[in-house]
Order: sequence, then structure tokens, then C-alpha cells
Amino acid sequence: MPVSDFDVLIVGGGLAGLSLACALRDSRLRLALVEQQPPRAVQGWDARVYAISPANRRFLQEIGVWKHLPGERLRAISAMKIRGDRGAELDFSAYETGLDELGWILESSLMTCELWETVKRQGNLSLFCPALPAAIEIGDSAASLTLGDDRRISARLLVAADGRDSWVRGKVGLRASDTHYGELGLVANFDCQTPHRGVARQWFRHDGVLAWLPLAGDRISIVWSAPEAHARQLLDLPADALAARVAAAGDCELGELRPLTPAAAFPLRLLHVPQIIAPRVALVGDAAHGIHPLSGHGINLGFQDARALASVLAAVPEWQDVGNPRLLRRYQRQRREETLLMQTTTHALHELFRTALPGLGMLRNAGMNLTNALPVVKNLLVRYAIGAF
Repeated sequence: MPVSDFDVLIVGGGLAGLSLACALRDSRLRLALVEQQPPRAVQGWDARVYAISPANRRFLQEIGVWKHLPGERLRAISAMKIRGDRGAELDFSAYETGLDELGWILESSLMTCELWETVKRQGNLSLFCPALPAAIEIGDSAASLTLGDDRRISARLLVAADGRDSWVRGKVGLRASDTHYGELGLVANFDCQTPHRGVARQWFRHDGVLAWLPLAGDRISIVWSAPEAHARQLLDLPADALAARVAAAGDCELGELRPLTPAAAFPLRLLHVPQIIAPRVALVGDAAHGIHPLSGHGINLGFQDARALASVLAAVPEWQDVGNPRLLRRYQRQRREETLLMQTTTHALHELFRTALPGLGMLRNAGMNLTNALPVVKNLLVRYAIGAF
């Protein structure tokens, strides 16, 4: 059963795919989006949260989403405190860096649901949901996607936004190098005895990397990236026992912690995709890359993918093919440097603090202390990292 031709067909209704669709809302392009099921709001607080950089807050403002997010669920990051495994300290302050905030903490489900509601109202987009892709055919002038119910959609450009295990990426033959860290990222939310005042905290410990992210009110969301065996031990603890363990691991800086959500865990992987384009295909978000969560930049990279691709596509004259290889190569060039830098940096930091070679512990902690003592270097580093330039 044929379906009308489109200019851009997006497979995947996660944050990257939805934000790309929103970013093209004022373009002349005819869009389609295929998603298996609509997002559902989480009751209470979502344990999966993201740290949104100032650059990506601006992006969400530009595409008309930020203003609709509930202000009572947003929390600005005013400062960051990072601690090494031998007492080293590295502190960042929005005030000292000349910024209003270092970022914002926001629940994943709130963002996804708001983006979904936005695209549902979008005049130039056709939404295919629920729908599952079954086959792809790449031709000279279009890419065709056959759905599970035999409907067929064709478009000048097919965008894969279908996650780390991207079905589209595999079908079009784009190679991906997937490195498992042998770790799980344990997430949970807690009420705090002491106000966090918007300070994000991170500890590089012998048993993994622990991050405390400030939520609205006196609440935090944690990500404990730990070796799999240790993470499963933590996951098996009763809620109150886990809260006590998390508080102790963070030197009880916020006093007693009380469970707010059940704990969950997900495997940590480094995903490197050398080529994020193929004939009439482009990858965005987790389909294009995956990094360790210690930097908090996973979704920020995905939003910038969407922003860059939307910018390239929106500027295409009406007579030009949006699947033109030159356009796709331009998008790939724009995204290569930042993605490679973040992947390399986070992987190197992870390996640096996981390695137990003699003398290395002293060296890495000395490096943190030295950076902390050089305000100019430190401020340049944080401004680049959060996209403030």
C-alpha cells in the first residue's frame, strides 16, 4: 500500500528524532516520522534525567519547546564540585565563569512528552505511530521504507534516530564499533535532608563514578557508574539501605537521603560510528554515537546533531535534492569534531580513573588540583564543555 512521498523521513521518536522534526517545523520540507509507540509520562519523578547545556537550552527555546516545560520540574546548575579518588578537588561556578547557569537538570520523560505533543501539532509532518519498519530500499532518487503493515513510505532523505542498536544503521551497512565497559549506570532519585543549592557533585571513586544531580526542590538524581557486579549488589539493596550507601559514598554532604524512586540500571557502552551518512541516509543521536555518562553530554550531542542537520536541510533551495551527498557530507563534517572530542575525552577520563597503575593515582589527582588552581584555564574549559561560546 503506497504512501505519499516526503522530503525527510525520520525513523525514531526519541529526543533526537523529535527535536529534528521540531527544528524543521517552519521549513518548506514535507516530513514523516515513524515510531513504534508514543511516549508515556512517568508517575512521580523520572529516575532518568539529563543535564542540558546552555547551548541546548537555546536550541529547545528556538524550536518552541522550552517555554512549555513545567518550571517547577526544572533546576539550574549553579556550580559543580568534582572529587578525585585521593582527595583532589575541581570546582566550577557559573558566577565565576560569567554565566547564568552551567546547565539544567530535566527529566527525560518530560522532554520527550513535550516534544511529542509539539510534533503532533506540526502542519508539515505526518506521524506514523504505532508503526514498525520492516524493510528499506535505497534508490537513486529516494529511500523507501516498508512498514510492518505493508504501507510503503518514500523520501528523499531517511534519518535514523532509532537508538544505539539502530535498525536502520544496520540495514544500510554503516559500521559501528561497540565497546562494552563491563559497567552499569545505576540511577535513582532521593529527597535530601540539606538543600543542594543547585550544586552538581561528582566523585571518581575506586568503585566507579558517582554523580549527584540537583532536581527541583530538595531532591537529587544520582548516576552511579560502577563495575557490573558492584552495581548489581547496589541494585539488590533495599531502598533505605541504598539511600544510606549513596549518602555515605558522597560523604553525607546533603545529610540523610530518603528514597524517592526505585533504582534502575542500564549497561554502559562506547559506540563509535566512523561514517554517519550513507546514500540518502543520515544518523542522529544515539544511532550516531554513544559515550560514557560521566560527562553528561549524551543527549547534548544528540540535540546538536538535530540542530546541525536541520540547519543544513532548511537552507536547501526548493530545486535542490535534500538527499544530495554534498549536503550529507557537510552535516557529517560539522558533527565530526565535537563528537570525536567528547568520546575521546570521556573515554580517556574513564580509563584514567579506572587504571590502578603505581603512581597514576597521585598523578591524576595532582592534575585535577592543578587545573583547579588555574582559574583562566578552568573557566575556558568549562565554557567550551557546556557550549557557552
